[in-house]
Amino acid sequence: MLDVIPSLRASLPPSLPAQLWPATTARGGHGEIQVGGTGLAGVAEQFGTPLYVLDEQDVRARCRQYTAAFGATGVAYAAKALTCRAVLRWVAEEGLGLSVCSAGQLAAAAAVGFPADRAILHGDAKTPTDLERALAYGVGTVVIESPTEVARLAALAKGRQRVLLRVLPGPGRPGLDPAAALPAGPDTDRFGLPADSLAGMLRRIADQPALDLVGLDFYLGSQVTRFGGYERAIDQLVALAATHRVPLREINLGGGHAVPGTEAEAEFALPAFAARVRTILQISSQRYRVPVPRLVVTPAGRSWPGPASRCTESWRCAGTPAGASSSPSTAGSATTRARPCTAPATPPPWSAGSAATPPGRRRWSAGTTRPATSSCGTRRCRATCAPATCSRCPARAPTTCRSPRTTTWCPGRP
Repeated sequence: MLDVIPSLRASLPPSLPAQLWPATTARGGHGEIQVGGTGLAGVAEQFGTPLYVLDEQDVRARCRQYTAAFGATGVAYAAKALTCRAVLRWVAEEGLGLSVCSAGQLAAAAAVGFPADRAILHGDAKTPTDLERALAYGVGTVVIESPTEVARLAALAKGRQRVLLRVLPGPGRPGLDPAAALPAGPDTDRFGLPADSLAGMLRRIADQPALDLVGLDFYLGSQVTRFGGYERAIDQLVALAATHRVPLREINLGGGHAVPGTEAEAEFALPAFAARVRTILQISSQRYRVPVPRLVVTPAGRSWPGPASRCTESWRCAGTPAGASSSPSTAGSATTRARPCTAPATPPPWSAGSAATPPGRRRWSAGTTRPATSSCGTRRCRATCAPATCSRCPARAPTTCRSPRTTTWCPGRP
């Protein structure tokens, strides 16, 4: 019908591509978008915006897809993607593992009773507190990423602790593979052990009876669409294990699997990926005459909660000087976006705490009261000064600036 009467397209609501929206997304009777049978406009009105909505059915379905591809013991959710207790509870109930990077993420796991033996401690710069709490909780595996962690971990371990060693493969390393849309940086900017330093690190670990080295770990990058980088890394790690006689019982492939951002992009071919890396592992193990190790993957936000979630925001027309065109604005700002707690966003030049004064903005200190006469374009500025609203100007009573930062920027005349 649309091909016969093209004008009908203008009267129809936009499509909801399945690869871009949570599994239970649908339109209600009046065209309202619903997730899990609940209208997004309604929950936005009830809880305010910006509001993050997760589809539990979608998250669980993606857990089961990875379980079917690698087995429950071969999948660990990377908590840094979204350390939400509900998500951690779903992952635990699906029987999967959990990768944590800090004592805070470990505390969230403990709050939902996540089984300690299925937890893995990653982290580029683990603090003594991270290690102490992880060992007190009884995490199943610790990934060593720098030489200084060996003695510290051995001193804290109360029994024989399973460890993996993060390795940076040599020439042609996957961290610089073009298949990764967000590739890992050069070796000098990353934690992990260069391949040519493996022998010394193995001696360090062997000297610590409390540490049980069970395999190797590596990181490829993010938004990886093709399998070549993983294939080369697997072959290199098996070769290193054979050369240095590493007891290779396990290889952790990390995550980084791409998810589509537009209708033209397809989802990551998980079943084909699982079959391919298993084949390469079998071939490499036979070539270097080592037992075939177990494969583990640690998918993160782009693979699970990313596609299963939506951020609901309210939009309005921002005030502008007379004669200028208006621009749309959301109720939130860049500081309200969900981000891994281990990688906070860098504030823009005129955001809260900045040293630069943006055009047309006035600087106010935390704890002061803005005068009710300050204006923003054609509207009077009476908003509470807070990181999420410091660039907005809703009409409210004058009030005290409650920004947790020492200074912030509020709309007003220079």
